[in-house]
Amino acid sequence: MATLNTALSIATGALDADQAAINIIANNTSNANTPGYTNQVPEWQANDPVTIGGTSYGQGVTMTGPSSQRDLVLEQRIQQQMQLQQGSDARQTALEGIENIFSSATSASPSTSSLDIGTSISGFFSALSQLQSNPADTSLRQSVLNAATTLANSFQSASSQLTAEQGSLDQQGATIVIQVNSLTQAIAQLNSQISQTSGTSDAGQLEDHRQYDIEQLSQLVGIHEVTTEDNSLTITTSSGAPLVSKGQAFSLNTSVSGGVTHISDYQGNDISTALASGGGQLGGILTVRDQDIPQMQSTLDTLAFDLGTAVNNQNALGSDANGNPGGPIFNLPGTAAGAASSISVAITDPAKIAAAAAGNGSSDDTNLEGMLQLQNQTIIGGATPSGYYSSFVSALGSLVSEVSTENTAQQASLTQLQTQRDSLSAVNLNDQAAALENLQQAYQAASKVFTILDTVMASAINLGVETTVA
Repeated sequence: MATLNTALSIATGALDADQAAINIIANNTSNANTPGYTNQVPEWQANDPVTIGGTSYGQGVTMTGPSSQRDLVLEQRIQQQMQLQQGSDARQTALEGIENIFSSATSASPSTSSLDIGTSISGFFSALSQLQSNPADTSLRQSVLNAATTLANSFQSASSQLTAEQGSLDQQGATIVIQVNSLTQAIAQLNSQISQTSGTSDAGQLEDHRQYDIEQLSQLVGIHEVTTEDNSLTITTSSGAPLVSKGQAFSLNTSVSGGVTHISDYQGNDISTALASGGGQLGGILTVRDQDIPQMQSTLDTLAFDLGTAVNNQNALGSDANGNPGGPIFNLPGTAAGAASSISVAITDPAKIAAAAAGNGSSDDTNLEGMLQLQNQTIIGGATPSGYYSSFVSALGSLVSEVSTENTAQQASLTQLQTQRDSLSAVNLNDQAAALENLQQAYQAASKVFTILDTVMASAINLGVETTVA
């Protein structure tokens, strides 16, 4: 009877194990489209055998639980690549928006909503050239003032739009910090749950959820993670600022100084510069906000200041229509800083354009000729005004193209890594169907053994009398 009882126990254990495995397959199938879900496989372990009289007797199987098909090294590689890809993607998107500000410089159909600096420079010198035909003509002089106003407005418009782009990126950065803090709180809570329930083993869907949150975090900011002894994680920014330590989250903080949002760690250390080089969307945004746009503003300031100064100096060498010494045509700050945003036309009377050489009368164009020559002189960083601006636009286009190429390569690499992960960790419904069929056959076999053992048990109890009710 002991042998029959043992056989019944083995059959019962097999039924339980097969049913548990079928439940795992069902769970896989139902979560096939769940973001971040990792395929689980059933695991069995043979029970310790019993040895009687030198002979070992098997004791069946025990279900030890499902195992997630997860490669942590591959997961970290994906997170690192995602940080790079998201950083270049965010930078590319921001730079393309900035490129649109200057698109009329290269577009066949310039936008009427923006003023192109290159066109305005050409228009200003064209108005000077037309005035040369009749320096005493008031309407031609007014055309020069109108062209000067258009040029100043072009600088102001471009500078204003760059400032607006910078402000928009600033707001995006502050929003991302809020999202980062929300994710680190969630990860810290999952750390606590995992360490309490699965401190030394696979945590299943809890770990899936944590990995998914970490992947979302990697899209936002550059991070580095270390697994601790209790299956929880310590996460820092790429530069080492703590974000999560086991069950505790450390929030990033924002503060506004000089009209710019600065980001600090939980100890109050400003880490904005470090975050810019760390990757993720925040890194890309901060790079454009703190490096690319200021460099562009500086270039426009230099162009506005040097061109305006050269025109003012040349005008001061001549005499206006009333015979008075020429004064400045453009209002400029004391240095190049901020010149593009503050440049304006200093005169409203067209007679104050000093077209003539000193003492030569209103019909003379000698000094006007000197102003026209500025168009072809290397007065701005070793280049002509139009050449300097064209180089600026070309450099911007090259930067956008470079970042775009970089992002395309990083996306291809990320896709390759994700494909590798999916081949291991994603739920394949065909595989699940095949596994389910095998498990159903195993379950039916165990059921048949149980039925046979039940019949044998009944026969033994009833001393072999077949008519006796089992």
